[in-house]
Amino acid sequence: MYQTSGLVLTMSNKLWLLVLTWLLTACQALPERKPETTATVLPKTWLALSKQAASEPVTQWLSSFHAPELTPLVNDALVHNNDLHAAAARVTQAKALVRKEEAARKPQLFVNPTLNADHERNGAGVSVPFTLSWEWDVWGRISHLRDAAQLNAEALASDWQGARLSLAAATVTACFELAEARQRGHVAQVSITERRRLVELLRGRFDLGIADGLDLSLALTDLSDAEAELESAHNDQHLALRRLQVLLGAYPSGQKTQCQHLPDVPAMLPVGLPAQLLHRRPDILAAFARLQAADQHLAAANKARLPQIQLTASSGSAAEALANLSDPRVVAWNLALGLSQPLYAGGQLQADIDAQTAAVTESVAIYQQAVLKACAQVEQSLAAEQALLAQVQALTNVVAKTDTNRTLAIQAYRNGKADVLTLLDSYRNTLSSQTALLAARLQALQNRVGLYLALGGDVAE
Repeated sequence: MYQTSGLVLTMSNKLWLLVLTWLLTACQALPERKPETTATVLPKTWLALSKQAASEPVTQWLSSFHAPELTPLVNDALVHNNDLHAAAARVTQAKALVRKEEAARKPQLFVNPTLNADHERNGAGVSVPFTLSWEWDVWGRISHLRDAAQLNAEALASDWQGARLSLAAATVTACFELAEARQRGHVAQVSITERRRLVELLRGRFDLGIADGLDLSLALTDLSDAEAELESAHNDQHLALRRLQVLLGAYPSGQKTQCQHLPDVPAMLPVGLPAQLLHRRPDILAAFARLQAADQHLAAANKARLPQIQLTASSGSAAEALANLSDPRVVAWNLALGLSQPLYAGGQLQADIDAQTAAVTESVAIYQQAVLKACAQVEQSLAAEQALLAQVQALTNVVAKTDTNRTLAIQAYRNGKADVLTLLDSYRNTLSSQTALLAARLQALQNRVGLYLALGGDVAE
């Protein structure tokens, strides 16, 4: 019998050790997450950054383009864009879910009044049965779920902020594209006017028999090419205009007077340091908040294995139930009956823990990838900055030279020192260089907008 008691004692000690280990595992602390240590190791400065760039974070960049029409356009988009409204609604939904999780920590009272059919005979009257329940969040499981909901709401708020910045950048870019298409159409129209003059001159000479029919045919072909360029510019103009109107939440009527001219590329604003990106870009902030929410869900899944204590009370009438609630014996009885401990659930609890563990791993990878993508966007925009500005300058010189060559070719043709092919080449080179310059200026402006967006720069005035 002594040996049997010793065996029971040994098994009891092992059981308590197992229970203690289980409780410690379920109650393990949340990991201390920091953006700098969770993200990929970042350089101290941007590798593609020029030496003279300042380390201060990017400021409000909209006014740097010195285009007064941009501010009212962006403000209009921020007020009326439907996608932004949808993002704001998702934030509101998430905040409501936070209140829902918070409500789970409070007592729940359900009342179901019924009319006693025998009230006229026995005077029982109306019966008001009710159930009162409350789970004591002794381990913090419900608090973890509430915190996860709060973090998800913060992530959606960052998504909304990112959508706001993206909308501003898309609006500015659409305005620039519209202006470029309009200016390209103007350049094509000027070239068409010049070529028509040449066609009329050659047609008159041909009718008089002093001009070759081939010259007239070449001039007509060249005129058709310029007209095709004009129609292409008109089509691009309507596409950009309707795209802009949709961003503004307006019907795409294709009629708007803003965005007539491309601004010059402004001077570079401060771009900050790579580490500052972790606290400024909305998508990175959202990814980090979702990672923290995954930690909270994993903690809640672990604590679901621990005992749950629920206080419950129910009665056939409200007066009787409220009276019972003041009786300590009833409270003790409810506590005894409200203690539940999951022992076996077919592996459901462990499966939930495994799923939440994998979700944390996924969230870490998503966060690190978001940081890498953001850094790549900044580095690429910085690397392209100097090349695009150099291209704009080179094409500006080309435009000046082709304009001079066109003037000289016209004079030489009038003096009989140049043929029609030379004059037509000068027209084509002028149109081509002016069109290329507009495209390069647009690309440089788009790159600058993309840089400010990649840096998470605000647009608020």
